[in-house]
Amino acid sequence: MQRTAAKTAFANVLVNTLIANVTTSFLWFALTFWVYIETQSVLATGIIGGAYMLMVAFFAMLFGTIVDRHRKHTVMLLSSVISAVAFLLAGVVYVSQPERALLDLGGPWFWLFSAVILFGGVIEQLRNIALSTTVTLLVEEEKRANANGLVGTVQGLAFLVTSVFSGLSIGFLGMGWTLAIAIVAMVLTFVHLLFIRIPEGTPKADPDAKSALDFRGSVRAIRLAPGLFALIIFSTFNNLIGGVYMALMDPYGLTLFDAQMWGFALAFASTGFLIGGGLVAKFGLGRKPMRTMLLVVIAMGLLGSVFMLREWWPLYVLGMWVYMALVPPVEAAEQTVIQKVVPFDRQGRVFGVAAAMEAAAAPITAFLIAPIAEFLIIPYMKTADGQRQWGWLLGEGDARGIALICLFAGLIMVVVGTLAFFTKSYRRLTELYAHAPEQHIGGPGDAEALSADGHDTDGSDAGSTDADGADAGARGSRTADAPPIVPGASQL
Repeated sequence: MQRTAAKTAFANVLVNTLIANVTTSFLWFALTFWVYIETQSVLATGIIGGAYMLMVAFFAMLFGTIVDRHRKHTVMLLSSVISAVAFLLAGVVYVSQPERALLDLGGPWFWLFSAVILFGGVIEQLRNIALSTTVTLLVEEEKRANANGLVGTVQGLAFLVTSVFSGLSIGFLGMGWTLAIAIVAMVLTFVHLLFIRIPEGTPKADPDAKSALDFRGSVRAIRLAPGLFALIIFSTFNNLIGGVYMALMDPYGLTLFDAQMWGFALAFASTGFLIGGGLVAKFGLGRKPMRTMLLVVIAMGLLGSVFMLREWWPLYVLGMWVYMALVPPVEAAEQTVIQKVVPFDRQGRVFGVAAAMEAAAAPITAFLIAPIAEFLIIPYMKTADGQRQWGWLLGEGDARGIALICLFAGLIMVVVGTLAFFTKSYRRLTELYAHAPEQHIGGPGDAEALSADGHDTDGSDAGSTDADGADAGARGSRTADAPPIVPGASQL
């Protein structure tokens, strides 16, 4: 019964996350489209994208601590409420100021309006961190890679819907009605969450976590898994390169299409997320998810270096489609490794640290690349000297400067991904993952979840069930106040 309840809860959480992700991405994309169409500024879109990631980096560690200290359902409700309030405040700003003031990059209203929308979107990361730990809570170990693939599929579906409707909404309805739609949709996610029941216990307080920002506890959990820090560093560097594409993808696409058609192009490309996530959900990541991740990263680098070599929209859209299909395996691999080698009661903080470091990387390149592209590379590639030096490789067109930047970004990704295979950290983490014992999550707070299954409600046998539904508490499961596991340390 408990296993059935867990499956039902996981399915409901995925649906709710889909609605929430669609809503926040819808408004963020719409803001980017609206600003670029009205201002034609690559710098402005780069700053918006970079500011979003910078805010994620700033709040992610706090989010991780919140997730570890509270029920996952409560955290998701909090995320919905704050996002809805933020979007409502943005609506108030929009109706109280003329659009020319909101689009004045030198004025305060542009930055206030954008910041409020981005904050509402950033709070969604609180839900995403909670979702990553909920996979550990509700899904048996051998199926977690597949579950992470389903998460990637849901995110891809959200991106698909967003890509279509953001462009259509800005093109046909304008920013005002777009805000109204986002507010209503976020309220719906809150209402839906009220009817979801997640079989979970109340987390016990960590006596070592003295503050809301438990950096020491996060670092301690990461250090217990040799090689895990290197994985986070690698993912951070991967996001550093990804920041180049984040800053330049929309400006490049909007040179090839108008806003409505660019939305449809993004929608088609984002079906790659569905394919990639679906393949992971069906087949998993193999016995060595780290190896799978590095191979996919190398393929992403090769692809990213060539899909703008000519200013042909079929090449660009098809390249984006394949690139997006490769994203879910990379993200699922990192999540699957963390879910196995990090104790459950610290996973929120570890996911928070990873999100903070990885998110902090993208703004560095976004803030750096956007002005370099706008003021140096793009003008240079429009000169006779630039066309003569690079025309043989990049062809002709209005955005050859963007193509040049993405060419070198992809090649750097290939080199770093290849070198990672030869590191000691890769070997240690691969071996650690292979020998880590399965975590069994239990504790006094599980009484509510288990009472319907006929178990004692005093928490004495509140261990979670394994894949066959057997009571893991009878086999010595680790409770919330037990010492942290150091999986596979003896083999290293």
